[in-house]
Amino acid sequence: MGELTEKVKGNVNEAIGNVKQESGNPETRAEGREQEAKGEAQQFKGEVEGKLGNDI
Repeated sequence: MGELTEKVKGNVNEAIGNVKQESGNPETRAEGREQEAKGEAQQFKGEVEGKLGNDI
């Protein structure tokens, strides 16, 4: 179950990050890049959990 949860969280963070990157505010764009990277990391964590059978 952790795998799915992390992947969903990752997708949400990536989507929000992409929207923030469209902002005219440089600070908001920077937050968007950070949030997108966080989402990518969460998706990777979910993939690893899935391959290890949630044993981590």
